[in-house]
Amino acid sequence: MSYFAVCSLLKVQETVEKHGASHLLTVLSDEQDVPHPPSIAKQNHKALGFNDIASPLAGHIMPEEQDVREIMMFMHEWDQSAPMCIHCWMGVSRSTASAYIGVLTLNPGVDEVDLANALRWAAPFATPNPRMIQIADDIMGRSGRMVDAIKAIGRGANAYEGAPFVFPLDPAKVYPDSD
Repeated sequence: MSYFAVCSLLKVQETVEKHGASHLLTVLSDEQDVPHPPSIAKQNHKALGFNDIASPLAGHIMPEEQDVREIMMFMHEWDQSAPMCIHCWMGVSRSTASAYIGVLTLNPGVDEVDLANALRWAAPFATPNPRMIQIADDIMGRSGRMVDAIKAIGRGANAYEGAPFVFPLDPAKVYPDSD
């Protein structure tokens, strides 16, 4: 079964190793160092640089359409023979938005609400970046359904750092990450 292993920056190496990930999506701000685990081939690592914001803020870079398109293209390049690790700074917003977008990119028939509910179950702290979701919704022509589904699950539980979790490409198969 193909899935995303989602985590924070601090958990990248152990998450890649634990799940045997073949691909890595890094979504950090431009000023942060981008880790590159040695087990991930360079061509299988996509790093994007923007801040976790939803509206303009002086000195910060907003996620733009090109960033979301690059996430979607990277998803299509993944052969799904091994998991993909997705991480951001804290594993709460940009990475969870990327995983949600990734499932809908690869499985366009998945219901947005079912997927949002699966995300909430898998990661009670998940608070997907709303700008990324809006951009993806527009690109995919989903008429606001992605935005509405994410709004419906609301802000996740308070967390300094999200715990690593597994997010399958089929929302009916969501299960907690266990040691």
